[in-house]
Amino acid sequence: MIDFRYHLVSLISVFLALAVGIALGAGPLKESIGNTLTGQVDQLRTEKDQLRAEADHLSSNLADSRDAISALTPSVLEGVLGGRRVAVVTLGEVDSAVVDSVGAAIQQAGGAVTAVADVTAAWTDPTRTAFRQSLAGTMITYLDPAPAQDAGADVELAEALAQGLSSTSPTDPNALSENAGVLLDLLTGDSGLVTVTSPVTQPADAVVVLAGPITPVDEAVPTLAPTATPSGSASPRPTPTETASPTDSASRKARLDAWAAISQAVQRRSAGAVVVTGEVADDSLVRTIRTDDALSKLLTTVDGVRTPQGLLAVPLGLADRIAGVVGQYGAGPQATAAMPDRTALPPIERVAAQPPAEPSPSPTESAASTGQG
Repeated sequence: MIDFRYHLVSLISVFLALAVGIALGAGPLKESIGNTLTGQVDQLRTEKDQLRAEADHLSSNLADSRDAISALTPSVLEGVLGGRRVAVVTLGEVDSAVVDSVGAAIQQAGGAVTAVADVTAAWTDPTRTAFRQSLAGTMITYLDPAPAQDAGADVELAEALAQGLSSTSPTDPNALSENAGVLLDLLTGDSGLVTVTSPVTQPADAVVVLAGPITPVDEAVPTLAPTATPSGSASPRPTPTETASPTDSASRKARLDAWAAISQAVQRRSAGAVVVTGEVADDSLVRTIRTDDALSKLLTTVDGVRTPQGLLAVPLGLADRIAGVVGQYGAGPQATAAMPDRTALPPIERVAAQPPAEPSPSPTESAASTGQG
C-alpha cells in the first residue's frame, strides 16, 4: 500500500525539477533559448514577406493577363457566329450580371440574343410532379417530332422548351412557329415552369445554357459591352427564381437529370448548344456531363464564365459546336482544353421552308384568262 512518504517524495521531485529548469533558463541557457526563438521569428517574418511579394506579383500578372484577353476579345470574336440567333436558358441561381455579359459576348461574336428563359424551381419541385406529368401529356400533341412514348415528363417538357425557343414558321424564317408559341405560353403561363424577360418573337438557331449556381463574387464580372434585352428595352433583367436547395441525394439527382434532359433537348432541336458554369462543383451539371461518356460526346461545356477567358470561350465553343466539334473547355475538372479553337461560321442564309400558297384566282380573273366574260 502506498503511504504518505511516497507522495512526499514525488512532490519533492517535481519541485526540484521545476527549480532546476528555472535556474537553467535564467542562467546558462537563457541566451541560447532567446537567440533560437528570435531567429525563428525573424525567419518566419522573412518567409511571410517573400510569400506576400510572390502573391502580389502573381496577382499583378493575372490582372495583366485578364486585361490582355479582354483587349483581344473583340478581334477574336468578330464574325464568329455569322448572324446566328441565340437563346439563353438559365438553370438554378445565375447572377444577372453573368447573363448580361454572355449576351454581350454573343453580340460581339456577330450573333443576337432572341430570348432569356429562366427555368424555375417549379421544374423540379417534387410536390408538382403530377401537374408536370399532366402538362407534358398536353404538350405532346404540339411536339414535332414527338419524343418516344416512354420518354417521361422530364424529356417531354425539355423538348417543349427547346421547340418553343427554336421552332421556325414554315412560311417565315424570322418568326416562331404557331406550335412554338403555344408551347411557350404553356410553360410561362400559370404553370410557372419558365419565366422570360420579354416576349419571344424570333426562333433561335443555337442555345447557351447557364447552369447554376453562378453567384456574384467580390470582383466585378467581366463585361464586354453594354447589352439590351432581346426586345431592345434597356430595363434591367429581373432576378431569376432561385432553385430549391435539395436536401438529399435523390433530390439532387432528380434535378440534374431534368437539367441534363434540357441540355440534350436544346442540342437536338437547334444547330448547336453549349452548357456554361462558373466553378465546377461535384454535383454540378457540367461535372455530370463531363463524367458521362454519352453526354460528353454530345454536349460542349465551358467553365469559369466569370473570368475573361471563360466568357470568351462561350461564343467560340458555341461556334465550334455548330460546326460539329464537341469539347470540354476551361480550367475545371475533366476539361479537355483551356480554350476552343476559333471557328468563324459563314453568314447564315434564312429561307422559308415552304413558300406561302398563292391565292386562288377570283371567278372574274378566271373568266378573263379564258377569254370569257
